[in-house]
Amino acid sequence: MTRDQVKTICNALPGAEWSEPFGPGHDVWKIGGKIFAAIGAKTPGISVKTPDIETAAMLIEAGVGVKAPYFHRSWVNLPFEAGEDELTHRIHRSYTLVRGSLTKKAQAALPAFDTQAND
Repeated sequence: MTRDQVKTICNALPGAEWSEPFGPGHDVWKIGGKIFAAIGAKTPGISVKTPDIETAAMLIEAGVGVKAPYFHRSWVNLPFEAGEDELTHRIHRSYTLVRGSLTKKAQAALPAFDTQAND
């Protein structure tokens, strides 16, 4: 998968907002003001949130990804070579987790999204 393909997936998620808060080349997608995916200017791959530290550790141990630099231990960095299905799943899962952590009011203000279909 390419950086542009990842951008297409992230940009298609309802209410996703793109920015470069850490400078040029640092692509960040947020939902409700909270980051759900990030691509660094030099670090290959995409960093995404997992449900917990244990899931992140399992993905790292299985060789699927590595610890996401500068993020909490529940985040992993997945290489673009991880495969389209895996990357799409992990991006959608991260989006769903972060969206679900927003207040009910913030969630209600967002466009509809079927979280069950994307888990």
